[in-house]
Amino acid sequence: MKNFINKMRKRYSISPLDLADFGETNRLNSIIFSLIFFVIGILDLIVLFIIHHNNIREHLVSFIYFGIFTIIGILGFCYSLWIKKVTRKTAYFWKTLPAFFLVSIGFGVSIYNFFILNQPFNGVLSYLFTGFISLIAFSFSPVYFIVIVIVAMIPLVPNILNNFGITGLMDALLGTVIICCFSLYKRNYERKYIMFIKKQKKHLEAKTFGNFTLFYENTVVKFQRTKSNELLAYLIYKNGSSVQTKELISVLYGSHADSSRYGASLRNLISDIKKTFSELEIQNFFITEYNNFRINPEAVSCDYYDFLAGDRTAMKNFSGEFMSQYSWAKEAAEFLEMKALKK
Repeated sequence: MKNFINKMRKRYSISPLDLADFGETNRLNSIIFSLIFFVIGILDLIVLFIIHHNNIREHLVSFIYFGIFTIIGILGFCYSLWIKKVTRKTAYFWKTLPAFFLVSIGFGVSIYNFFILNQPFNGVLSYLFTGFISLIAFSFSPVYFIVIVIVAMIPLVPNILNNFGITGLMDALLGTVIICCFSLYKRNYERKYIMFIKKQKKHLEAKTFGNFTLFYENTVVKFQRTKSNELLAYLIYKNGSSVQTKELISVLYGSHADSSRYGASLRNLISDIKKTFSELEIQNFFITEYNNFRINPEAVSCDYYDFLAGDRTAMKNFSGEFMSQYSWAKEAAEFLEMKALKK
């Protein structure tokens, strides 16, 4: 068993730094699913109260359950909004933490339906739904995911057999096997994705000391719109953190810029960047999700990132100027200068 686990880790493990961008995706998806959990929990509590307000004690377990459901939802939502500024090395763990709890609660729903509500069909459905949605929405270690899938299935086996017979049990077990296999397949895909990103990184370079310039295969990347360059520069400065539309409009067009007026302009810039990168076949670098925009720092070679990592050559090359053509970069330049003096 120990040898098997070691082989699994060797084949499917990925370093936390390489998974940092997946952690950001997990964080954004956790915001959506936490909000869904919260809304469902509140609605269920309201319905329960309306129906059973005269005999709350008899349904206290249900009230406690949906109360926990609601609390987990709001805590996950607030935490996912808050946990943006962490180091790249620890980003995957801290940003994925809410997803762990959400998935655990999701599997808990199936057990609750079986043993508390006595609804075996809903229990199986909740179990399979949680498994497949988790695979789609989140990036997990397959070791963790397979363990939690099996642990959730074990207490359901006798009840599935009693309620649906051997055929129903075989179908449920087949669903479990498919979920586990897809977990391994997804992690293998992520490893290939990371290898591609590292290969592309050798050709994509961002110079931030002095004026900002983006190179691909030693040629300056030119966009059709001037602001496209500044948008990309700001996202590189944000070092993989997601930036929403309102913040980008404020940076590009001024703090008092109207989102409704400049929204179309921002969409044009985004289309310009996507089109340019598509023509150059630059992939998985500029990422848009749920009205959030970011770049993947692992996909680009950058003097700014080398500086933050403590690279001595990058620190020597820094002469006090950082993305000099942009006024918003002045504070960052001062921060880098103070950090260089401390070294």
